[in-house]
Amino acid sequence: QVQLVESGGGLVQAGGSLRLSCAASGRTLSRYTMGWFRQAPGKEREFVAVSSWTDSNTYYTDSVKGRFTISRDYAKNTVYLQMNSLKPEDTAVYYCAATGSISTTAKHYDYWGQGTQVTVSS
Repeated sequence: QVQLVESGGGLVQAGGSLRLSCAASGRTLSRYTMGWFRQAPGKEREFVAVSSWTDSNTYYTDSVKGRFTISRDYAKNTVYLQMNSLKPEDTAVYYCAATGSISTTAKHYDYWGQGTQVTVSS
């Protein structure tokens, strides 16, 4: 079992930055693909970013490329999502998730955090 706890959300003005953290316990994240997803009110959960455990590659949804960066701290067993140049349309609950496979699809992820709210004001 993997337990994931997100933190770092909050209220920020458009153009600002936030760094989300996802701390894991129970197992090391070194053998898990780690993803960030988000869900805005009335919308489906959508993929944001992923860090593959097999080749350490990272992938992003088009709307956040060049603005968001996913990274890992193996010593702290923590994954981060650095979000810069935030826009009102980035407002959502952000979730981190873990899977033993490689996927950008939410249904393929086995473990989820509780989510952290990010609100970007215009």
